[in-house]
Amino acid sequence: MHNIFSPRYRIRKAYWTATIVMGSYLIAMFLRRFLGRKWYERRLEQLHVANAERVKKSILGLQGLFIKVGQLLSIMSNFLPEKFQQPLEALQDRLPPQPIEKVRLRIREEFGREPEDLFAEFEAVAIASASIGQAHLARLPDGTQVVVKVQHYGIESVVKVDLDIIQRLTRIIAWFMEIKGMDYLYSQIRKMIEEECDFTNEARAMERIRINLAAEQGITVPVVHPEYSTGKVLTTTFCQGVKISDTAMIDEWGLDRRELAAKLLRVWCKMILQDGYYHADPHPGNILVDQNGALTLLDFGATAVLPLNMREGIGQLIEAAVKNDNDAMLDACRKIGLLAEGPEAERMAKKMINALRNFLQNEIQFEGLNFRDVQVNPFNNSLADLISDIGLRGISGTIQIPKEYVLLNRTITLLLGISNTLDPLFNPLDVIRPFMQDYILKGKGGVVGYLRHYLQNTVTTTLALPDELQRTLRKARSGELDFRTPDIEAGARRIARAVGSVAMAILAVGLAFFSLTIRDMGMEEESRWGFGAAAFLAVWVIFRRG
Repeated sequence: MHNIFSPRYRIRKAYWTATIVMGSYLIAMFLRRFLGRKWYERRLEQLHVANAERVKKSILGLQGLFIKVGQLLSIMSNFLPEKFQQPLEALQDRLPPQPIEKVRLRIREEFGREPEDLFAEFEAVAIASASIGQAHLARLPDGTQVVVKVQHYGIESVVKVDLDIIQRLTRIIAWFMEIKGMDYLYSQIRKMIEEECDFTNEARAMERIRINLAAEQGITVPVVHPEYSTGKVLTTTFCQGVKISDTAMIDEWGLDRRELAAKLLRVWCKMILQDGYYHADPHPGNILVDQNGALTLLDFGATAVLPLNMREGIGQLIEAAVKNDNDAMLDACRKIGLLAEGPEAERMAKKMINALRNFLQNEIQFEGLNFRDVQVNPFNNSLADLISDIGLRGISGTIQIPKEYVLLNRTITLLLGISNTLDPLFNPLDVIRPFMQDYILKGKGGVVGYLRHYLQNTVTTTLALPDELQRTLRKARSGELDFRTPDIEAGARRIARAVGSVAMAILAVGLAFFSLTIRDMGMEEESRWGFGAAAFLAVWVIFRRG
């Protein structure tokens, strides 16, 4: 019987699996020259299935961090074949608990006391166990029922060995599959895992989010008991409930599934878009529902800050996409941190922009002039297809994926999955839309500020056109241009006047429609400003033309 936490065994097992998987593909690539392309394609499909099982079996056998890394990779990228993605996505961070003797040893090291001396009651059987720690029910001396999360004894050495193995394997995979940027990918994984191994980070995160959500009705974040917590032990108040994916019990209690999905999304929209700090691991086991429909958030080992550059960049990207401004979209992508320098990054950016344009023009259905009438399929659209198409292999070397984006992507994926489980017909945009509207307009000083900003940019651009043509005329007069015609000056002036008039007319019509939209949203005062500006521009165009 092997000791699965022995460094020697873990290294041997991981490298052997990697050698078998890569060797099988190398042999298939060699035989392709003799057996043809059709044979190779059939064989490749068979290899994906066989190697997927090998990888899954190896990860489950090694346990430890490999399960967590497998989960992260499945969400972090789509560069693996689909047959590989499926087993990684199915991996659950649930492992057999350590013996109670090792739990006692850990508590004794942290507090210098036995569990029975520290707590009034301490249950020896764990209620949950994962790759880093396990949870036990206990009771404080004052009678408060708590959950004690204890980090596995000896996990520090396992983490060190596993991270070294993963680093070497990522380098081998990068060379074998010609993928750039794998060192950066590994650094992001390492950072996430090291943060999760320090329970003081989790305690601070719980308190911060609990304060942020204090005003939200029907949302509970367990209270941390600092005098019973350290970097390796975390004690929090016990909360009743079932997993949010337990639809049978939810139905038995007579709860409204759609309302639960809406409440879930509202909470995360607030955390992400308003607070900028959020729970980044909302899988069903970390969200409980009680008989009254209240939600309890658990396990704050993975939390994330949405940096200012990403918060501003996302809003700018959406605004630029609506305006169909390619240069602004490129700038926004760079601000978010997704784009690197060079022609390949520009090419990939253009592909992303085309997908966004197709998404906005062809896949969003407007049933009226009101934002609440926007309809879109969140699970099947060109943006999702783009992500599936390019994957990590397509964007490696051109787009770096920051840890914050990885966690945000994981969070959104899990939330949409839970929402779909609760109510497949529920459109998440019904909840997300008002938050995004406020998010975009917030940096512009509200609707009036946004309108002013839009007017300033458009008018400035429009008025600059005649100046550009005047500069061209000056060059023509000074002989700096290679061509001259007798009517160029008069013609250019007419063109400039026509361009300015058309631009102002278009702007006036656009403002009128925008004002109708915000009036339907109940913004009467702001709509009057919009109608007034539209009327002024229309009069200006008429008199200018006369």
